[in-house]
Order: sequence, then C-alpha cells, then structure tokens
Amino acid sequence: MHKSLFRIDKMDCPSEEQMIRMKLDGSAQIHSLDFDIPSRQLTVYHSGSTTPIHRLLNTLDLGTSLVSESGNIEAQAPPAHKSDRSLLWIVLLINFFFFILELITGLVADSMGLLADGLDMLADSFVYGLALVATGGSLLLKKRIAAISGYLQLALALAGIAEVIRRFIFPEPLPAFKVMIIVSALALAGNATSLYLLQRSKNREAHMQASRIFTSNDIIANLGVIAAAILVLLTGSKFPDLIVGSLVFILVVRGALRILKLAH
Repeated sequence: MHKSLFRIDKMDCPSEEQMIRMKLDGSAQIHSLDFDIPSRQLTVYHSGSTTPIHRLLNTLDLGTSLVSESGNIEAQAPPAHKSDRSLLWIVLLINFFFFILELITGLVADSMGLLADGLDMLADSFVYGLALVATGGSLLLKKRIAAISGYLQLALALAGIAEVIRRFIFPEPLPAFKVMIIVSALALAGNATSLYLLQRSKNREAHMQASRIFTSNDIIANLGVIAAAILVLLTGSKFPDLIVGSLVFILVVRGALRILKLAH
C-alpha cells in the first residue's frame, strides 16, 4: 500500500471535496481518501503508481501538487461516527427551513438581501445533501443530483441578479428593514445552532470540517444582511440591500458553477 500527500490550493469548501471524490470514484487502485480541508491537503492510500491519480486530480484544475509519497503503508480506515449523519441531516433541514422563511419574507419585505441569503441557504442544503449521498449510491446518481442542484441554483441566482439590476435602474420602495433584521437574526441563530452542533462532534473527517467552515461563512452572510438593514434605516436608501444581495447572489453562482463542474 502506498501513501501520497497532495496539496490542493483551491480546495476550500465541500464542493471541491465532492468533485475530487467523484473524479476518483471507481479507481481500483485507490483504497481510501483522507481530506484535510483547512490545510488544503489530500492523503490518498493506493496501490500502484501515483502518476494516474495525479493526472486525474489535475483535470479538475484545482491547483494540485504532490507533496510526498511513501510505500509499505497500512491504510487505517477512519472511525465510524454514526451520529454525524444525523447531525448533517439536522443542519440540512435547518438550512432548508430558513430558505423557505427568507424566500417568503424577502418577497414580502422587498429585500434582495433576504432573498439572496435564502438562496444561499438552499445552496448549502444541496451541498450537505451531496455530502450525505456521497457515502452511498452510484456515481451516476451522484452526478445527476449534482447537475439538477447546480442548474437550479444557477437559474435562481441569475434571476436574482437580473432583478437586482432592474431595481438599481427603476424606482422601488425601500425594503422593510425591521423584517430584514428580525428574519436575519433568526437565521443567524439557526446557523449558530448548526455550528454548535457540528463543533460538538469529535469527528475531524473532511465532511465535518467542511460543514463547520460552510456554516461559519453563512453566519457572515447573515451579519451582512443585518448590516444592510441598518444602513437602509440610517441612509433611507435601497442600495445597501441591493449591494449585499448582489454579493450573495454572486457567491451562489460561484457555488453553482462548482457543482456543475462536479457533475461533469
């Protein structure tokens, strides 16, 4: 058994992990994969030469480089954490609930920030779903789920960007800043609860580390919408809400393109 350590510069969220898993899925020479997303490293336990694995990773264009390799290694399977699937399901459901809540309240409050943050919650739900499906099911099933979620995210995000552009050009009522603050505070509480639950897990495997990073980023987005609402109140302008909405929509587009790359 051989052990090869790769540095992957652009591996910074669950999407890249799933891209790598699906690219290497089915390779008979690979025994197991050990991801360290915060350090952007991947350890591959395999038989045979490292070259074919390196070649497959290079096709993803994620900035892969071989750090080290060694032979005669015993591959240790990571310990099972049955409760982690339950935690990921809880986080997925929390994200999906707040997607529905922010979608409805965003429309009622005329807030693009809320709508964009809701779409970001939906995007997170898709990624957590992919992480859960990655532990079982065929490669074809994984790719189909990735493609459907990617195209849906992309279509919604582009529609959101188009609406932001329209609102920049034409007169629109001010968004209801009170609704923005209340709903974003609830979403913030939901993400903080998710992060607390994820941090309670002693599992340091990649999918749990990635989930913690993802949820931390969601908290930043929630705070951005709250800040936009306060600026709407102080300035009497719609533009803070539109700017924050634009930034979040762009992040969702970036995530959708990554998932579509994963699907293909």
